[in-house]
Amino acid sequence: MSKQSFADLGVSSAVCGALSRRGVTAPFPVQRLVLEDVLAGRDVLVKSPTGSGKTLAFAIPLAERLDARGPTPAALVLAPTRELACQILVETKDLAAAKGLRAAAVYGGVGLAAQAERAARAHLLVATPGRLEDLLARGALTLEQIQILVLDEADRMLDMGFRPAIDRIAGACPSGRQTLFFSATLEGIAGELAGRYTSGAVAHEHGEPGRYETDRVEHRFVAVRDEHRFAALVEELNGERDRAIVFVRTKRGADRLVKRLDAHGLNAVAIHGNKSQGQRDRALSSFQRGRVNTLVATDLAARGIDVDGVSHVINFDPPADHQAYIHRIGRTGRAGERGVGVTLVGAGERHEMRQLARRLGLSYGLGGAEGHDHAQAPRRSGRPSQRRRRTSVSR
Repeated sequence: MSKQSFADLGVSSAVCGALSRRGVTAPFPVQRLVLEDVLAGRDVLVKSPTGSGKTLAFAIPLAERLDARGPTPAALVLAPTRELACQILVETKDLAAAKGLRAAAVYGGVGLAAQAERAARAHLLVATPGRLEDLLARGALTLEQIQILVLDEADRMLDMGFRPAIDRIAGACPSGRQTLFFSATLEGIAGELAGRYTSGAVAHEHGEPGRYETDRVEHRFVAVRDEHRFAALVEELNGERDRAIVFVRTKRGADRLVKRLDAHGLNAVAIHGNKSQGQRDRALSSFQRGRVNTLVATDLAARGIDVDGVSHVINFDPPADHQAYIHRIGRTGRAGERGVGVTLVGAGERHEMRQLARRLGLSYGLGGAEGHDHAQAPRRSGRPSQRRRRTSVSR
């Protein structure tokens, strides 16, 4: 039996051509699950792991269902962070252009006027809740013509306290709209929100519930003494790798760690909430273009960074919980590539990390003895194999 194509799922030749030009020729599993329902105009609830290709699962049907001659904006994608909004725009812009549509993104940290003008003219608008509410309050645009509302990373938006803003924004959209709800979980308040905003929705779940995919990512937990944590990080970064993202707990800790790495000849940049939008853009651009191969980030960036060639994610500070672990490690092993996730574990963190590994179905091979500077589970030789370097990123 031949492999299912985008055309088989009802995608037009214009959009198939745009996908082909970026090297995307066959749908990922989550896209095969979702596309037909969304193209048919149904509301959908989608629970899918990070890096599964879900952005194209809504970007493709948005390009297909909107009318270039119709009112603007006609589709709204809400995202929790500036970085994610920018990534979604990159993913959707060429697909929209293939159908004669305009796409734009609005987010904080940059001037309002130019954003407002682009937003009012865009058929497809990607927005963070806070900046969108600013524009609505100023009368810069209206949501009265929205035909499709997409809530991306809905659980993350709830974690960040955007529930009141989401309620107001959804209330400003027509009640007869199509709603697409994407979340890492559909339990609890996220499930309640999904039920409130959708009607007769078709639910899709991609990935085994409660477990984290291990076929694309090698997960390692490394025992360290607190005083030797930095030395363990340096050893990991001096190993064979491509780009690496290092996660820390605090903004101050990120800046401090970059200075320490630079002093050891490891060029790094930091990205976190205290950086201006320009500083964050420059840091991310340096990382994307390969001018530096180590990015130090707080959890703010865990869902907003989608960069080619990230072979390693290193938790310098362990994540707060299993969801944070998933979102951090999800920056590697994306879209069919392989990666390595490393978590440095101090003596006081072992119980929590053991519980986290058990919950995610990961092997917790924490080796070594207390007297050693640091110890680790056996690593595979060499860098993770890469299928190919993508010309474009699919989420």
